[in-house]
Formats: sequence, structure tokens, C-alpha cells
Amino acid sequence: MNTTDNQVLLECVPNFSEGRNPVVIESIAAAIRQIVGVKLLHVDPGYDANRTVMTFVGAPLAVVEAAFQSIKTASQLIDMRQQLGAHPRMGATDVCPLVPIAGMSIDEAVVLARTLGQRVGTELNIPVYLYEYAAQDPQRRNLATIRQGEYEGLAQKIRQPEWTPDYGPDQGAFPAGATVIGARKFLIAYNVNLNTTDVSLARRIAEKIRASGHKVKDERGNIQRIPGRCPGLKAIGWYMPSYGKAQVSMNITDLDLTPVHEAFVACQQEAQHLGVEVTGSELIGLAPLRVFLEAGHYFAPNESGLDRLIEIAIVHLGLRELEGFDPANRILEHCIQNEGG
Repeated sequence: MNTTDNQVLLECVPNFSEGRNPVVIESIAAAIRQIVGVKLLHVDPGYDANRTVMTFVGAPLAVVEAAFQSIKTASQLIDMRQQLGAHPRMGATDVCPLVPIAGMSIDEAVVLARTLGQRVGTELNIPVYLYEYAAQDPQRRNLATIRQGEYEGLAQKIRQPEWTPDYGPDQGAFPAGATVIGARKFLIAYNVNLNTTDVSLARRIAEKIRASGHKVKDERGNIQRIPGRCPGLKAIGWYMPSYGKAQVSMNITDLDLTPVHEAFVACQQEAQHLGVEVTGSELIGLAPLRVFLEAGHYFAPNESGLDRLIEIAIVHLGLRELEGFDPANRILEHCIQNEGG
């Protein structure tokens, strides 16, 4: 899929609540690949999280069709009544964001997200909540707010008037859970690894760096919220048994406010205060080229070569600690340009 200056490209990054069964994961991926005009760029399963992130791009209407078919397939193969994993979730397709990449606006992506949501609710009988720029209720813009209570709390939550779905049923059995659909800007899913198994330390670091910060009581017993140090960043702490490490798991929602390398350094500094060390990090899915160039310039201010800057970023961020990391398969622009990549 070679891009041109006037090409219109939409990206979709659905998160499915299955990271362990390769047959299910491949079936969902196949549903995406079958749609003409769409290119599946990356499939990133996580065993402990029991979650797979898929990234695909293409012509907007084709991407919406591929999104629908993947949600349909996931609903047929993933039973949320049996699903467990470290990652918060409320549905077989937990979240399905549309991201304008080239030649279209966020407002146009909103229209497509709402169209997709209505179709999922009507044809698949799945409760759908709209979030981010597609949200019709300002209280639903934040994904974490919608997902509170997770799947286990859905049956009770959905009966509350303030949590009536935007589309789809509001009563009955929900074996596929609910799906959150929206339009948003580019987001980086990124985890920082610690040399400890103590999840409480990872959570304390997350509280210090995330934009929402943490709550404390003053001397009068009043609860106050102390903002974190990284705007545009969400974070939680968890333990990954297959890695034998605790991680600070982050979503960086605004790279202009907090670049990836600044989040990494913030974790390093907060970890040091707690007597632990950052050993590396993990990128989930893809990241734009700017992430690597900005990090490369930060760690090597006098370097100018493109490939060299990318390699410096990979090494200093420790992106190869847990598994191999090939930039040709992890940089968004490279994946779009590489035919068959």
C-alpha cells in the first residue's frame, strides 16, 4: 500500500480480549485481511494481559467494514463469561478507535465511528458506548470511565439510566460484553519494565507520572487530588508473570505534551526514588516515526542520521529487552509504505 499526497487513510486499532488462543486471534485477523482496500499492519498479542491489539489502515469505508467484521468474529469466538486477564476489559472487542492518518479530519472520523457503532449495536446486538471525539455525552469521553466495573459489573451498570448504551440492547445476556467505539488522535500504548515483582511499586510510579495523579487526605481528612508529572498520559501498574516483572503500563494520548522518552525518563526517576530500576520498555502495536527521532535526539543530541537515531532510541529505551524489535515492522510509516509488510 503505497501512499500518495492526496490519499485518504484511516487507521483502526481494535483491542480484543484474547491474547492466548492463536486460532481465535488468527480468525479475527483473517476477517480483517479479507476486506479489499485494507492492510493489516500488525498483530500484537499479550498472554498475561489476555489481549490482542491489531492495527490496520486503508480507505475509510473499507476500514469501517473491516472493523465491523472483526467485531463480529470476536463476538462469535470470545465468551466474556470465561475471560480473565490482567488488562481491564468489558467486551470481546473491548475498544475500537478510528484514527485519521491522512486526507481526513477527526470530525469525518467521528461520523464513521458513530455509523459503525450503530451497525454493531443493531446487527450484532452488542451494547456500544461512544468515546473520545465521538462521544455524545461528555461524561463518556474517557475510556476508563466507561470501562469502570469491567465486564463483571456490566449487567448492573447498564441498567442505570446514565449508562444506557449509545446503541444496542440495554438488557439481557451479554456473552460478548460491550464495545467502546470512537474517534481519537494517535495514541501510544507503552509499558516500562521494572526489576521487581512488587506490583505496588509499579502502581506508585504510575500514580506519580499519570496526568490524573493520585488522591491524598489533608490534615482535616479532606481528599485532595495531586496531579501527576506527565500531561496527556494515563498509567496503571501491574505484574506480568510471563516476564517475571512488574510494569508501568501507559497510554500516551498526546505526544506533544509527553513524548515517549519523557515518560520513560519519568519512570526511571520515580523508580530510583523507590529503590528499584527500570530495565527496559515495551511498545504495544505501532508508533509513528517521530517517536523514535525525538527519542534519538534526546539521548544523542549531536546525531543526525535517520537510521542511527532510530537505533539509539531502541537501545536507550530498552525496546529489545523482552523480545526482538525490528523498526521496519514497528514504525507506522514504514509499515504503510512496505508492500506486504
